[in-house]
Amino acid sequence: MISLNIQNYCETTPSVVSVGTFDGFHLGHQKLIEKVISISKTKNLTSIILTFNPHPRIVLNNEKDVKLLTTYEEKNKIFASSNIDYLITQDFNKSFSKLSALEFVRDVLIKKLNVKHIVIGYDHHFGKNRDANASQLFEFSQDLGFDITEVGAFQMNKVSVSSTKIRNLIHDGKINQANKLLGYQFILTGQVISGLGRGKNIGFPTANILIDSHKIKPGNGVYFIRSIFNGYDIYGMMNIGSNPTFNDKDDSIEIHFFDFEQNLYERQITVSLIKKIRDEKKFKSVDNLSAQLQLDKKKCFELITNLKKTN
Repeated sequence: MISLNIQNYCETTPSVVSVGTFDGFHLGHQKLIEKVISISKTKNLTSIILTFNPHPRIVLNNEKDVKLLTTYEEKNKIFASSNIDYLITQDFNKSFSKLSALEFVRDVLIKKLNVKHIVIGYDHHFGKNRDANASQLFEFSQDLGFDITEVGAFQMNKVSVSSTKIRNLIHDGKINQANKLLGYQFILTGQVISGLGRGKNIGFPTANILIDSHKIKPGNGVYFIRSIFNGYDIYGMMNIGSNPTFNDKDDSIEIHFFDFEQNLYERQITVSLIKKIRDEKKFKSVDNLSAQLQLDKKKCFELITNLKKTN
């Protein structure tokens, strides 16, 4: 897969395209991408996903607290594992948002990407104020000469998979359920920053990470996590919360990797959340906290054993 800004896309070969924010790249999105790839092979078309950066809601509604399942960088990383030919990014700004539906289809999809086939989801809306839908797109296709395939909602246990449902699950700390709808383990990416060094003093040194302000943060608690360093899986546990035992005021994300001694300060790391171990709790003493962390670690090692048995 090649990732490009639309300004740098120079191919002239006919293409099949799907357009959207694709936040989370969940199972519903993956079904859409599978259809794009299938059509590209059948019709010998270049397969393209056109997405936007930043998220349109951030620009249109000035929503500073938009919470995304995937940052732009994470989305690029996840899409890299697909068989799409191009992931193309359109800069989303006030000027672009004013394009009518016809202008978008004609000037961007047809003239710039040479679209011959468009794959849309069941609730697709586009153009200025998202006023246009599948009906308008079918009308345009008659005049502009392209085909359309509409993909229905992907359901799991009779429930439609959506980014909103997954966000709600993650906000509530229901990582197991969220991962099932995502089709992979939810990830957090952040830069390691300096902490207060408390974990090291009780035998659990931690790496504190700072995540993107628009990235959704799971509900407070302790999570079993995995990361990859030099091609190897490294497991650990992560605490999200305000450290009530120490009466901290600000929330933090602290990661303790098992049997791992590398200096991670100022490095950017990505962790996959596998399972929530317990809720955040205030302990009467540091000794009580330390004892609980030992139990948490034991639980994680049991989960690691189970994972190795199933792989």
